[in-house]
Amino acid sequence: MSKSRKRDISIHSNPEFTGLELTTPGQYAAGPPAIKVAFEHVYKEMGIVRGLRTLSHMNQKGGFDCPGCAWPDPEKRSSLGEYCENGAKALAEEATTKKVDRDFFSKYSVEELSRWSDYEIGRSGRLMEPMVLRPNSIHYEPISWAEAFSLIAEQLHSLQHPDEAIFYTSGRSSNEAAFLYGLFARAFGTNNMPDCSNMCHESSGIGLSETLGIGKGSVTLEDFNKAEVVMVIGQNPGTNHPRMLSALEKCKSNGGTVISVNPLEEAGLIRFKNPQEVNGLLGSGVALTDIHLQVKINQDIALLKLIQKRLAALDQQGQQVFDHEFIKTYTHGYDAFIKNLGNDSEAALLNACGVPSHLIDEVVNILAKSNKIIICWAMGLTQHKNGVDNIKECVNLLLLKGCLGKPGAGTCPVRGHSNVQGDRTVGIMHYVSKNYNQAVKDTFNFDPPTKSGYDVVHAIQAMHNKDAKVFIGLGGNFVSAASDTEFTAEALQHCELTVQISTKLNRSHLITGQTALILPTLGRSEIDMKGNSRRHLTVENSMGVVHQTKGMLPPASSHLKSEPEIVSGIAHAYFQGNHPVDWLSLGSNYDLVREKLGQVVQGFKDVNTKSKDGGYYLPNNVRRLDFSRLPNQRAQFSITQAPKHELDEGEYLLMTIRSHDQFNTTIYGLDDRYRGIHNERRVILMNPKDMDQAGFAQRDVVNIMSHYNGVERKVYGFIVVAYNIPQGNLAAYFPETNALIPIDQFADKSHTPISKSIKVSLELRS
Repeated sequence: MSKSRKRDISIHSNPEFTGLELTTPGQYAAGPPAIKVAFEHVYKEMGIVRGLRTLSHMNQKGGFDCPGCAWPDPEKRSSLGEYCENGAKALAEEATTKKVDRDFFSKYSVEELSRWSDYEIGRSGRLMEPMVLRPNSIHYEPISWAEAFSLIAEQLHSLQHPDEAIFYTSGRSSNEAAFLYGLFARAFGTNNMPDCSNMCHESSGIGLSETLGIGKGSVTLEDFNKAEVVMVIGQNPGTNHPRMLSALEKCKSNGGTVISVNPLEEAGLIRFKNPQEVNGLLGSGVALTDIHLQVKINQDIALLKLIQKRLAALDQQGQQVFDHEFIKTYTHGYDAFIKNLGNDSEAALLNACGVPSHLIDEVVNILAKSNKIIICWAMGLTQHKNGVDNIKECVNLLLLKGCLGKPGAGTCPVRGHSNVQGDRTVGIMHYVSKNYNQAVKDTFNFDPPTKSGYDVVHAIQAMHNKDAKVFIGLGGNFVSAASDTEFTAEALQHCELTVQISTKLNRSHLITGQTALILPTLGRSEIDMKGNSRRHLTVENSMGVVHQTKGMLPPASSHLKSEPEIVSGIAHAYFQGNHPVDWLSLGSNYDLVREKLGQVVQGFKDVNTKSKDGGYYLPNNVRRLDFSRLPNQRAQFSITQAPKHELDEGEYLLMTIRSHDQFNTTIYGLDDRYRGIHNERRVILMNPKDMDQAGFAQRDVVNIMSHYNGVERKVYGFIVVAYNIPQGNLAAYFPETNALIPIDQFADKSHTPISKSIKVSLELRS
């Protein structure tokens, strides 16, 4: 490894500001500005005719699935377009006409590219052909597919144990590719299959599995039309899942109530101007949130406990607030739960959550009368040390109200990437499922490993300790997505080989092992041909619907391969025919993959047929009120504790957030117009009273430090912006602040990094 490449880990140490402009935060989402911005992105990256034609096929039956979020599509698709502003940006980013080819890599060294911002790297263009970065070189050079597969196989054969390899998966993969990838990892001999769920909704999966018996939500899209109350907790749908606003709009039009719970009051939940309706284009749109509870960071349990205490008081007065018949028939642990509610005083809970008492009373009065309640959440609940308990507390409230297994009610974890849920369903998991292993053995005639593998944080630690030496990434931008950026970068550099299967250039291509490969793959929007046949893939959305996706654009390059072809090519090169699985046949025949998938995974039998015309719902035990896999065969009440963040003088609790010009680690632009922040990402949002107490003025530049276990982590040069955020709380964008999150600070049980509650202090930049 050359020293020049190692020096470039701390690329943000001396940032250049891009020209911050501040306006009043927005009071609505979408409307004409969203149309304008979406078409501007499409025009710049794709050309307007090509772009509009492609958009008309996105999320349509017979078309391709949006490469962005996992929000489900309605049964009846809009003829005007079934996409949002950020979906259009995601498509434009993937289908750009810009190219990253051999001339590009000849012109720019890895060292030079490492000094570019994530925004500049992402704007480079589509990857055109396989590339290799050889030991001590600082330039990628072309490599044939055959040589690339042989190089990977040779490196895998050189390992002393299969657990020295890491097989990472991102949420952009298809069910077919993820199934093959997991099959190869198991055939190779390891369960080291960390995935992006480990960094986002792993807390949801564990919390829901332990209380309801399935790690997925229970609602359907149609349930929003029937809900009396939708609680949106720790989520900003206006930016992260914009099409969800249409579902909330329908809830409101049917007389429902929307309650938002978040440290920031987000524009998307204030008012929605539906761009497909006259009132959204020319009128004032629809007010969405009826009550906003501005909770302090990670005090959702305190708030929910206080709501439940007050509901319990009404119930005990004979108002029949709780569904006691449901509780008696379907739940376990109610008496212990009610008894535990008495352990915390109302005053303590009220002080902890920071929400005015009269607003809590308003919510209690609404919930007391409601029998159809949906609770939605995202990273604002999961990315804390007590992330699993946050989810369990939401389940407690739904159990009290009997709001499961009926129309208009249930759990709704909103997944962040288009097939992250499908990846887990088809077998991407670091833990061991005896049933899954047996099904693999019965179908493919080999014994999968029985030892649990590494999740994301433990995979990083293993690479850092040189206990893992090969990293293969099926999509994603691992180094930017993970916590403790410096540590993660060093971990990847300790590897002998890093492989990235990608559509576009990202930072993980620049922070590499001794040898690095970039294997370019087809995008969602591109045609996948085998001979004269146009192939399709399948994905699973956030509500458990499996459906087809079929691209319609010519591939950006004739050198691209599909993900199933790449995975099967690696497997074939490794086994050389000495294995029960016919890897090349599976890589070329997706129908055969789906046939085998149906033999291994419950709910996938006949998926070739059932996934047509909008798809079908996978089995969901909660919808049937079947809790037979749980203790006592009942849904479980949970006893949780409100977290206590002991902050020293000068310390704050920081949450990382996305801008509106961003999807995960992909940066589309430098504006966050809903929050009134333009042309700059290196900002930190701070309560004006906290600014006064600390002696900071608007636009002061500060460094941010976190201190855990005697180690200081620091990011440099962030502009202070006064904002409506609870005192003692801060917010800043990721991935710029991921370096502050210690690798060993994560949620109990789920090991999800504490990205939403980091203890930090600030210093004026000298």
